[in-house]
Amino acid sequence: MPWKNQGGGPWGSGPRGPWGSGPQSSGPRPPDLEDLLRRGQDRLQSLLPGGHMSTMGVLLLIVGALAIWGLSGFFRVQSEELGVVLRFGKHVRTVQPGLNYHLPYPIETVLLPKALRVSTISIGTTTVTDAARRGRATRSVPEESLMLTGDENIVDVDFAVLWRIKPDGVGDFLFNIQNAEGTVKAVAESAMRDVIGRSEIQPILTGARTTTENAVQEMMQKILDGYGAGILVQQVQLQKVDPPQQVIDAFRDVQAARADLERLQNEAQTYANRVIPDARGRAAQIIQNAEGYKEQAVAEAKGQSARFLKVYEEYRKAPDVTRQRIYLETMEKVLAGADKLVTDGNGAQSVVPYLPLNELTSRRAPSAGAGASQTQSGGNR
Repeated sequence: MPWKNQGGGPWGSGPRGPWGSGPQSSGPRPPDLEDLLRRGQDRLQSLLPGGHMSTMGVLLLIVGALAIWGLSGFFRVQSEELGVVLRFGKHVRTVQPGLNYHLPYPIETVLLPKALRVSTISIGTTTVTDAARRGRATRSVPEESLMLTGDENIVDVDFAVLWRIKPDGVGDFLFNIQNAEGTVKAVAESAMRDVIGRSEIQPILTGARTTTENAVQEMMQKILDGYGAGILVQQVQLQKVDPPQQVIDAFRDVQAARADLERLQNEAQTYANRVIPDARGRAAQIIQNAEGYKEQAVAEAKGQSARFLKVYEEYRKAPDVTRQRIYLETMEKVLAGADKLVTDGNGAQSVVPYLPLNELTSRRAPSAGAGASQTQSGGNR
């Protein structure tokens, strides 16, 4: 038995030394290892049948340990996770969210990466604690956001990258890269600088945002696939594209002037689109009228020429008759619309009353009486 169980030692009870005085210690004493082992043995014997370590007790202890060891293989995969099962450190399978089982440790182990969660990384800005506002604020990081364009201008670019783990690339994500966020951030900044360096500043500031985002996303995906990172770049979002703060006012004036220029050009083009078709339509109408008049004049001239030739042929056959006929036709045309007086050739006193029946039937006077009186007065003349 140790000295503690024999009254405290050969110098009597209590913490005494060989000279009758013990150490003056006021702190707690460390636990006695032999006492802990003895208590553990007593508790184990109390659980075993018969109160002592029999063969049946050993078997029950082994069976219980094996059962606990086998049940330790159950594990749960959360909704944003995928379970990567390793057998002696080698990737053997990937399991979906839910309750799953693997062979107990150390045969198989499981890793639970957030493979179904979309992560966001911001480049050009960082979030810091604002003690004055008792919250968090966004601070610009010029060493990440300032970039040089292809026409040797400096532009301040803040953007965000949305990425996730490929469903079929979980193993590559776990074993090929160490710092996933740092890798994605470095690749994103490098790709953005490459695209900005091959572009001019004016398209970047105005209408080339979508083109720039797509180019950066494609380049990032190509680089990460070359690394075998198992990462899928879902989207690149340009949040701010401005000139440096020192010259931003001048750039804004230039942009306003360019916007006014484009607006005036669009208005002039709209006016031209409205006026030119109208002018072309009028010109076409004038040309068509001239063509119609030309055809009409030519047709009439040809008709008159043909009529003259026919009359001339008849004149050659009978000159006197043709001459008399032409005279009568001409007089008929000349006197058709004139007022007529009929005389017998003996002077003004031999005027014969004339009643124009054709005119009475064809003329439509306001009243029959007025028409008759006018006709009678005309006949009397």
